Amino acid sequence: MKYSVLVLSTLFVTLSACSSKKKADLLVTNATVYTADSSFSTADAFVIKDGKFLAVGPAADLANDYEADSTADLGGQPVFPGFYDPHAHFLGLGQVLSQADLVGAGSYDEVIERLKTFYQQHPDITWLTGRGWDQNDWDSKVFPTKEKLDAAFPDIPVALTRVDGHALLVNSKALRLAQVTPTSKVAGGEVVLANAQPTGVLVDNAMQLVRRVLPRPSNADKAQMLLAAQRACVALGLTSISDAGISPDEINLIDSLQKAGKLKIRDYAMVSLGEPNLNYFLKRGPFQTDRLTVRAFKLYADGALGSRGACLRKPYTDRPDTGGFLLLSPEELERVTTLLYASNFQANTHCIGDSANHLMLNLYGKLLKGKNDRRWRIEHAQVVSPEDVVKFSQYSIIPSVQPTHATSDMYWATERLGPARVKGAYAFKDLMQQNSLIAFGSDFPVEHPNPMFGFHSAVARQDAKNFPAGGYQMENAVDRKSALLGMTRWAAYANFEDHLRGSIAPGKQADFVVLDRDIMTVPNPQLRDTKVKQTWIGGERVY
Repeated sequence: MKYSVLVLSTLFVTLSACSSKKKADLLVTNATVYTADSSFSTADAFVIKDGKFLAVGPAADLANDYEADSTADLGGQPVFPGFYDPHAHFLGLGQVLSQADLVGAGSYDEVIERLKTFYQQHPDITWLTGRGWDQNDWDSKVFPTKEKLDAAFPDIPVALTRVDGHALLVNSKALRLAQVTPTSKVAGGEVVLANAQPTGVLVDNAMQLVRRVLPRPSNADKAQMLLAAQRACVALGLTSISDAGISPDEINLIDSLQKAGKLKIRDYAMVSLGEPNLNYFLKRGPFQTDRLTVRAFKLYADGALGSRGACLRKPYTDRPDTGGFLLLSPEELERVTTLLYASNFQANTHCIGDSANHLMLNLYGKLLKGKNDRRWRIEHAQVVSPEDVVKFSQYSIIPSVQPTHATSDMYWATERLGPARVKGAYAFKDLMQQNSLIAFGSDFPVEHPNPMFGFHSAVARQDAKNFPAGGYQMENAVDRKSALLGMTRWAAYANFEDHLRGSIAPGKQADFVVLDRDIMTVPNPQLRDTKVKQTWIGGERVY
């Protein structure tokens, strides 16, 4: 009888302990968890319920406190918050995946050969399109001309976007279809001429002369492009991207795909500038769903350094006849930013050259006046005059930069800018120190979407071959903690989303990534070889 009472008492205690445990969906244990929280703490376990982190801490404590439907033992693998790309072109990545890939072509002749191969594989296309050429990678670093395209493709129009997205190379058939002539003029752009005739290169706003006659993809085509882009992104650990300039129709398409459960990745949409878009969204105001946020406008002040469309305060060192140009007038930029200041929308302005940065920092400052929480951003902040750097702090302006731009441009940036001015370029550490934060993205498909490439460039300031020895302008390298925060919590802050995600903390959305090595400790040369083992969005494994 005493034995029976003892058994029953033990059973009662056991059942009571089980019933007192809190319910959860998933318990992740035996991991090295970099939370990226305010104290940059680490843990070895966390619990998820209903798509959010429920608790983070020691595995033994969580196992004692929670009863999970499933448990994942990660065998000591490192876990990080889901990676952000705070400046990307999501649909653009999907489009590139359906075009001829010209990235890394070492010569104009290689471009032609790649195009021939692509055309043989896609004989039914009506336009031959591609992206990624960069004359700075060739022996002759001058812009190409249309003659080789004409010889290889006399009967089909060809339109090839430069790697930075700010110049277009086309053949004669495309010029004829677009009715581009020697007298064609576009504000904020250039139809490049030689011997008083178009060479086939169109810079910045002049690209629209040809793009307006390009076949437009249907919504069904765009949907497939977005899903292809998603597959590429989640395989690289990206869980949130910031779409740097998209139309209302594209926003609606993304929203519909997300609501249908097809598009899992989170999207912070920057609305493309334009009067209809301004009128519509300023009346409607910002809005947010579980996976889509619309509360920013994308402005362009100037073009790109590689195509000499970046607006400089003094002429280009390697082309003294030009200092680049603005894509919008100062008056129009001030009008638009004033409208945005009167709303709840964020202003995110593309600024490459020191003149564009100078102009926009002053326009922002005129409106913001001092410290604030508007979180207005300068996208790229690529060449900033030393006296302008402090304005990021004075007006609480966020630098949204792309570390791989530094290691892509370093081979020729000094030629463009000269040895003194180049010191104010790609100054990530200087910019970060202004507000003790920075947002790190890629600008894909201008650069590769892999966030590990950006992480490596930010800390080592080297390319894929670990060149140069010792790093490029290492005074502006950042430490690994800052690099990780730049692509997690600080990036979320730049999107007004730091209360939702960006760190592994109770109450935040369960977006996280499992890597095959610890990027906080492995040698620099191993960083770019890091592989993603798992990607989770909202507690759901998507890769």
